[in-house]
Amino acid sequence: MDAIILQILNGLDKGSAYALIALGLTLIFGTLGVVNFAHGALFMIGAFCAVTLNRLFSLSFEVVDPTKLDFLGNPAKIKTAYVEAWFGQDFGAAIIDWSVPLAILFSIPVMLAIGFAMERGLIKHFYKRPHADQILVTFGLAIVLQEIIKYFYGANPIPTPAPSAFTGSFDFGAMLGFDVGQIIYPYWRMVYFAFSLVVIGAVFAFLRFTTFGMVVRAGMADRETVGLLGINIDRRFTIMFGIAASVAGMAGVMYAPINSPNYHMGMDFLVLSFVVVVVGGMGSLAGAVLAGFLLGILQSFASMNEIKSLLPGIDQIIIYLIAIVILLTRPRGLMGRKGVMED
Repeated sequence: MDAIILQILNGLDKGSAYALIALGLTLIFGTLGVVNFAHGALFMIGAFCAVTLNRLFSLSFEVVDPTKLDFLGNPAKIKTAYVEAWFGQDFGAAIIDWSVPLAILFSIPVMLAIGFAMERGLIKHFYKRPHADQILVTFGLAIVLQEIIKYFYGANPIPTPAPSAFTGSFDFGAMLGFDVGQIIYPYWRMVYFAFSLVVIGAVFAFLRFTTFGMVVRAGMADRETVGLLGINIDRRFTIMFGIAASVAGMAGVMYAPINSPNYHMGMDFLVLSFVVVVVGGMGSLAGAVLAGFLLGILQSFASMNEIKSLLPGIDQIIIYLIAIVILLTRPRGLMGRKGVMED
């Protein structure tokens, strides 16, 4: 039972990342009809927003402290972060410590700008082109963005610590009546799961309960009719592209302490996230979220040693096997609209 609970927790952790990326992918496909293979790169850029802000907050200068001596007997040079000098040592240290959560505020305008630039500068020219063309051009854009990150940040992963308040682990075993220490799970992974639920809930509430969201949903169902009502639906779809980019960016920011950011992390999640979108149903937001958590849990159970000893390598292909079964039995996906991918 303890192993099952632990794998469910691991699955929810993976599923949170899959669901957030798939949600953004589905927003773009549902509004613009574009298959965006650069979406994983947006997730990567979000993670490097956390790296960038952490480096900015850690910028320091040297001051001579005559009360301390180095090994040569000279007054020691002490490095002091600028934020500690400006805001005081305690508050400045807290700002550095909480750089990852603060990077969410930093990433939103950055990702909105990148999303608008991508949509207006490139993707709008491929709206009426075949999906194969859209895949090729966005995949090429993803490679360009990946190489830019590699040039400026290097090829090695960059550790980005979570706030010290969340560096420990929670003892689920003691809470559920098991032996102490039997089910230990990191605090930050639980924070990431809770964060994903908040973002997903906010996106659904925005689409359902705001006038802007209602118009967007109407445009997703019948773009021409909404345009005939005098509504500039293209501008609203451009804003939705920026929102989708922001969702991917925030997902990357919060994932940075879990998996040290590197230039190819976007590609690592991209293919899996597209499989999640297809399984959930192209254009279905609820389907993308459901499939993200479902496939995350299945992949987690498939990675158990007991399962891998019976079926070696099953953890690497389980998601694709599920996708094959779903597409053979229900081509539209779990919650896809009728007619999508059934032509």
